[in-house]
Amino acid sequence: MQAVVLAAGKGTRLRPLTDDKPKVLVEVNGRPILADVFDNLIEVGVDEFVVVVGYLKERIIERFGDEYRGVPITYTHQREQLGLAHALLQAEPHIDDDFVLMLGDNIFRGNLGDVVRRQQESRVDAAFLVETVPIEDASRYGVCATNGTGEITEVLEKPDDPPSNLVMTGFYTFSPAIFHACHLVQPSERGEYELPDAIDLLIHSGRTIDAIRLDGWRLDIGYPEDRDEAAARLQSTDDD
Repeated sequence: MQAVVLAAGKGTRLRPLTDDKPKVLVEVNGRPILADVFDNLIEVGVDEFVVVVGYLKERIIERFGDEYRGVPITYTHQREQLGLAHALLQAEPHIDDDFVLMLGDNIFRGNLGDVVRRQQESRVDAAFLVETVPIEDASRYGVCATNGTGEITEVLEKPDDPPSNLVMTGFYTFSPAIFHACHLVQPSERGEYELPDAIDLLIHSGRTIDAIRLDGWRLDIGYPEDRDEAAARLQSTDDD
C-alpha cells in the first residue's frame, strides 16, 4: 500500500524551532518527526511514500533522499499553502489505488494497523482514527458530529462552536474517490481547501466511511510545548 505524507507546512506556531527547518524536521526525543511518521507507516505495511513538500523542501529531500529503510520516496511540491485537501491533490498523479494518508507533524503510538486492515478487508472509501479531546480543545481539529446511534453524520474543520469533542486524528485511509471530493471542495472562510470538507462530501454522497477509536495516544506537534510533551511520553515508553 502507498502512503501520502503531508509535509509542506511552515510550522509558524513552532517558531523559533522552525526558523531554519520545516516543521516535520523538528526533533522529538532526538529524531525528526518525519522519521517517526515513516517508521509508523512501515510498521503497518506501507511500501511506498509520496511526500508532499513545500516550505524549505530541500531540507527534507537532503535529509531523507529517495528512500527510507528501503522504502522508496517520491516527492511532490505544494507551491502554495492552500489547505490539506489542496495538498492531497498534489499527490493524485502518483497514487494507483487505496492509500494511507498521514499528517507529517503527528506522533502516534496506537492502533494504526486497525485502520489499514479495515480499508483492505472492507474496501471502504475512507477510514480514520478518531479520539475524544476536552471540548475547549476541539476547535483545533476536524470535529465529527454524530447521530443518536454514534454514526458520524458530518465533519467540520476547526468550528468555532464544536458540536462534539470527537475529533479526527492525523491518520486516514482512502479510496481514490477522495480525490474527486477534493476537486469539488470550495475554499473555507480561512481561504483554504479543507480535508474535512472533502470527507463530508463523501459522507453525504453515500460513500462508506468508518471511524475507529484510537487505542493509544497521539500528539499534534503544533506548539513547542507539544514537542516537549511528546518527548516526555516517548521517553516514558522507552523506560518501560
